[in-house]
Amino acid sequence: MNETKAKKSTKGKVKFPELKEKTLVIVESPSKAKTINKYLGKDYVVEASMGHLIDLPKSRMGVKVDSNFEPEYIIVRGRTDIVNKLKKIASSVRDILLATDPDREGEAISYHIANFIKDKNPNIKRIEFHEITENAIKNAIKTPRDINMNLVYAQQARRVLDRLVGYNISPVLWKKIKRGLSAGRVQSVALRLICEREEEIQNFKPEEYWTIEAEFLANKKKFKASLVQINQNKPEIKNEEQANRIVETLNSVPEFRVISIKVKERRRQPTAPYTTSKLQQDASNRLGFTSQKTMMVAQQLYEGVEVEGSPIGLITYMRTDSTRVSPEALNQVRTFIERNYGKEMLSEQPRIFSKASKNAQEAHEAIRPTNVEYTPERVAPFLNKDQLKLYQLIWNKFVASQMAEEISETTSIDILGKLDSEEYLFRANFKKVKFKGFTLIYNDEDEKDVFKEIQIQENDVIKLQSVIPTQHFTQPPPRYTDATMVKALEESGVGRPSTYAPTIQTLIKRYYVVRQQRALKPTELGMLVNKMLIKFFPEMVDINFTAKMEEELDQIANSELNWVEMLKKFYEPFMKTVQHAIENMEGLKTYLDEPTDYKCEKCGRPMVKKIGKNGYFLACTGFPECMNAKSIPLGKCPVCGVGDVVLKNSRKKRSRPFYGCSRYPECEFTTWDKPLEGRVCPKCGKLLLEKSDKEKGKYIACSSCDYIEEGESKTA
Repeated sequence: MNETKAKKSTKGKVKFPELKEKTLVIVESPSKAKTINKYLGKDYVVEASMGHLIDLPKSRMGVKVDSNFEPEYIIVRGRTDIVNKLKKIASSVRDILLATDPDREGEAISYHIANFIKDKNPNIKRIEFHEITENAIKNAIKTPRDINMNLVYAQQARRVLDRLVGYNISPVLWKKIKRGLSAGRVQSVALRLICEREEEIQNFKPEEYWTIEAEFLANKKKFKASLVQINQNKPEIKNEEQANRIVETLNSVPEFRVISIKVKERRRQPTAPYTTSKLQQDASNRLGFTSQKTMMVAQQLYEGVEVEGSPIGLITYMRTDSTRVSPEALNQVRTFIERNYGKEMLSEQPRIFSKASKNAQEAHEAIRPTNVEYTPERVAPFLNKDQLKLYQLIWNKFVASQMAEEISETTSIDILGKLDSEEYLFRANFKKVKFKGFTLIYNDEDEKDVFKEIQIQENDVIKLQSVIPTQHFTQPPPRYTDATMVKALEESGVGRPSTYAPTIQTLIKRYYVVRQQRALKPTELGMLVNKMLIKFFPEMVDINFTAKMEEELDQIANSELNWVEMLKKFYEPFMKTVQHAIENMEGLKTYLDEPTDYKCEKCGRPMVKKIGKNGYFLACTGFPECMNAKSIPLGKCPVCGVGDVVLKNSRKKRSRPFYGCSRYPECEFTTWDKPLEGRVCPKCGKLLLEKSDKEKGKYIACSSCDYIEEGESKTA
């Protein structure tokens, strides 16, 4: 029987006499507790708080502004039993160790737990570790400390600040635009970046330009070179007429001569192990993971996975902006590299990487495997598909960081052709990898070996085989993805490692942004909210202002700034802008409503297209007398031909939406593929679907016949 389970008592009093010589260790999650419990002996009891036990109320702001911004903390709904259980165990044990995560939020969780149980047992200390391994846990227990109140104040200031912003701006948006909207410091800056990028795309005017390649023959080997200069100037070829004129001239050039061959050695060093933002970026680009998914899987790897019969924390703490690696981990990985890859694959000296950012918390480490001997191949049988993919990325990146540099040889060949007073310079570039080094397991440039063995010397005359003109158009800047959004926030100094993923998820949840494949595209609602925020709350969406506030939170954590003074300085001018918005923001509640030709089947009134948290829907104009609302028909059902295909949501939690016939259960047609609104198959007249495939990428296909439209090229 578990020693921590209380025996039932009719009086509600529970005694744990068998625990009086033991130490209670409190962590956040059961999986973390299970892993830690493995390393501690019978003298310890490990319990999970299930995250935050104490927090601000959800139903109101919960901040006493007139009392120096005192937070009104309450027990989180549904957590009273956990609080009571921890109190009862605390009263029976000798002492208590708070082992929450090693960051500001973890410090705050420990502080609140301590406040609730200190009257039962004052022998409370805080321990901190950055990996869940036996050595790390036992070393942490040897060096307990008091709770760091500066970290608690910094976290408290962030929570209060976010409440002041959200609970004052959001009601304005509710009143003027629609209910359910929200605004936040980091969220609103991220939305502005996404909306401004969309405006750039919408206003972009593509310009035509041409490039010219030539295929040459040297000693019976063909190779291509690009036209890089005309009369020592960069060629600017703006239309087909200019391109054809140059092609015609080039075909008349009497000879092309090799005027320069430059061979250089290039040495490329590996980059640092992962920080949170870099991991999210790479997981997005290489694995197609969202930021939220990356952090969820990383949390599982950190807290512990059953490997070879025991729970093991496979990676270090995954919320970090540090690139530091402990001396023990450095020694271990370097020994591993020499033993498994050979001494020549090891860097000459241990690599120490510079700070990832000026505010990086160097007490933390980079994200790395807790034990490099747990190779991806060894743990593969015990991990699910996503866990293995992310672990392999982290393991490869860490091991590569201490491997030898890549050595390559680059060859640049310049070829000159003359016709009268005109000179045309072509250049061919080749790369030959002489020593792979770290790129054997991780290549952050993802280059291909483009070397060609061509016997050629300076002053050789070579033969022109063909000239290839290619038309191009300038492209607008790409929409943000999870990867580029995280990078933009990090480079701007907005947010912290723990905030990137929740920020993106909030924008999607509020329907300010939708994902199109991997791109983040603002909705009409998002564009409108952003426009109003810029107009009435310019500081809240100003990157520099928000970054400065992050610096001030860091100053609080470093005991360089008083948290109450920081909030006082912010609050008064902020509330003036709120009052100005209340008085001057125009009402836009019907701005997003679009008239339609649909009639309400219940009352006969016209229906309008409205926007909600899950996207657009149809609603009766007779509201509130008539409450009828439904999904927007996307086309006629390809099975029965009578019902409409509409968006549906599964009753199961977290299940993705699907499409089905409005006549269900009479017609059971369903599909995961999105129908194309307003388009039908040119072959049979049935519904067209937007499909995707690993090989084809995204393409369009008929829901009934074999009609397929050419797919888009698949991007990495």
